[in-house]
Amino acid sequence: MSPGPARAALTEFVLKVHSRCDLACDHCYVYEHADQSWRRRPPWMTPEVLRAAADRIAEHAATHRLSSVSVILHGGEPLLLGAQRMRRALADLRRVIGPVTRLRIGMQTNGVLLSERFCDLLAEYDVAVGVSLDGGRAANDLHRRFRNGASSHDQVVRALALLRRPTYRRLWSGLLCTVDVRNDPVEVYESLLAQEPPRIDFLLPHATWETPPWRPATGGTAYAGWLRAVYDRWRADGRPVPVRLFDSLLSTAGGGPSGTEWLGLDPVDLAVVETDGEWEQADSLKTAYDGAPATGMTVFSHPADDVAASPELARRRSGRTGLSGECRRCPVVDQCGGGLFAHRYGAGHFDHPSVYCADLKELIVHVNDNPPAPTPVRLDGDLPEDLIDRLAASAGDRVAIRQLVEAQTAIVRALLRGVADGLPDGGAGADGWAALTELDRQAPDSVARVAVHPYVRAWAVDCLAGTGTGARHGPGYLGAIAAAAASDAGTSVSLVVPVRAGRLHLPTIGTVLLPEVGDGTAEVQVGPGSLRVTAGDVTVVVPTGADEDIPRWQPTRALVADGVTVLLEDGDPHRDCHRLPAVGRLDDAGAARWATAFDAAWKIITDEVPGHADELRAGLRALVPLRRSGDGVSEASTARQAFGGVAATETDAGSLAVLLVHEFQHSKMNALLDICDLVEGTRPTGIVVGWRPDPRPAEAVLHGIYAHAAVADIWRIRTEREIDGAQAVYRRYRDWTAEAIGALDRADVLTPAGSRLLRLVAHSMATWPT
Repeated sequence: MSPGPARAALTEFVLKVHSRCDLACDHCYVYEHADQSWRRRPPWMTPEVLRAAADRIAEHAATHRLSSVSVILHGGEPLLLGAQRMRRALADLRRVIGPVTRLRIGMQTNGVLLSERFCDLLAEYDVAVGVSLDGGRAANDLHRRFRNGASSHDQVVRALALLRRPTYRRLWSGLLCTVDVRNDPVEVYESLLAQEPPRIDFLLPHATWETPPWRPATGGTAYAGWLRAVYDRWRADGRPVPVRLFDSLLSTAGGGPSGTEWLGLDPVDLAVVETDGEWEQADSLKTAYDGAPATGMTVFSHPADDVAASPELARRRSGRTGLSGECRRCPVVDQCGGGLFAHRYGAGHFDHPSVYCADLKELIVHVNDNPPAPTPVRLDGDLPEDLIDRLAASAGDRVAIRQLVEAQTAIVRALLRGVADGLPDGGAGADGWAALTELDRQAPDSVARVAVHPYVRAWAVDCLAGTGTGARHGPGYLGAIAAAAASDAGTSVSLVVPVRAGRLHLPTIGTVLLPEVGDGTAEVQVGPGSLRVTAGDVTVVVPTGADEDIPRWQPTRALVADGVTVLLEDGDPHRDCHRLPAVGRLDDAGAARWATAFDAAWKIITDEVPGHADELRAGLRALVPLRRSGDGVSEASTARQAFGGVAATETDAGSLAVLLVHEFQHSKMNALLDICDLVEGTRPTGIVVGWRPDPRPAEAVLHGIYAHAAVADIWRIRTEREIDGAQAVYRRYRDWTAEAIGALDRADVLTPAGSRLLRLVAHSMATWPT
């Protein structure tokens, strides 16, 4: 058994700031299960212990150059610490760890003591709050009661009403529900959904082979049945809220991370600090045996590196090799991961499958056989805390763009999987999907480069909707994507690819002209040094890397400037998704004009707004030449389903520079809307803005504000440089944007995230000259 890397980093730390609780939940693993170490520990964590823990966390983050760490305040019940001690603890954590790395602070509470005073304090220190609730009153009161047997339900519901207020909504991280199969699963789901949580976690009650979970007399897989019922209803509802358990299974089904220690083979990177300063493993181990989580180390005697290197944690980072033989042989092991480590305990060791093994296997098979319809992946619960702030920065922020690109990659993967899920065995595209899946294992960077091309997503969305060019090319286009990725990776593959209107297109690579075929298919063979396409009696051989037109071959050209390469996309059949029509294949002179204009525009962008140049370098993938409309003015467009693609009419360098920045702002906003709701509800809101004659909906106004603020900033800089005519343009865009900000604010239709974005843009503009 491999122990894993000795110096693996920990990124999540649970601080048991208070070890007593105001409830007496009979399923609580801290007080009611095997480990009873709470009895010998002080009730709360002293300032000395907390500061020592903070020092160890900061030291660990600095040693491993961690970009961020999470600290979760836990118990017992952390709110029993009281507001004064809580403030001191939060201030110490921010003061000690904040200068070293980005610190995320969270809290898990039963909610009973949550008040406006506490919410204000948690908002001041930006603390995410998770609340435990097992369903409606009857379901919740099965376990979550006070010591005198009284219900806690009303107090928790009151706490949730506080967290739903616009002032505090951003604090709420979600609901945690422990499953009890005696409760009706759909009723529990509906009662949780009624609280409008940002996320729901369903947890199986802690149990081991020594103390198995309660099951009905009929036995069987009651927990799988309960969760299947919830999953089916959630799926039928269109996945209205993230559910960590189901999202984890869907992610691992596609080879992605699990995002939880309950499932999958993600390495464990968590440690616990008890009230007396003792380092412990995950506290779920308290259900196994007395002393199970202990490490024998304290924050006063041992650094976090020693904890990370301990044999116990090393085993839990060893992936499949750390599982029992039965688990390693199981076909769903990559999704199950053996289940929660604590649930594998029996006969004095953990070399067992989970005590919920049969339930997990049944649930995984059911989810795999019944995937939800693909929808834009909503990542609100995992939204980086500072993403809105970074995106609102007038100077631009390439870190935020990388985060958006990561989210877009996840969305495209989900869409591709959605197309593949609809394929019959041996149907068009099945071989392409199989090749793409294999390539993703062998050459993931090549697959990612092709998959994030803006018009791959545009195809997938249309294909799933049965509209446009996506439907015309159909699922067989998966073969074109796979062939393009293989060409990028230099990997041999042979696939059947669709030909439409005599054109066979490989995204990011180029187009083969096959007028004899019309609408049909051709065989594409990617091999060392060449690309070979065969359709009937016609064979086209293209040397790998051929970047000039040759008979029957039109490569995708690139626009190259200082430190940036963008595809000049005049061949992709799915690029025609903008509000103006795209031009056809450019001749050499036309392509040369675009190259000259782009190079000059890039110099202007890097000179005037270098932060936006960094963003474009990180996120701009393709530039689509548009056909000019009748009035002859410069025009540009961004398509909702094509992040990283900008379309524009041919224009001078100065105008192109502004158009690129302006349209990429729209592209960023589209990507943000994929992962974060910015506008409340769906009621129409007609807002009059300066740049359009017709009243606009709130989302469109927010789009315009975000884009026009960037344009105003460019003209502000040009005004400072005394460029002729710049001041009038600056004032026009500034006034348009400021008036729209006021109108949108008065409409009161934004979510907390949308309000924060609007407020930060307004704050940046407030420093500009009038």
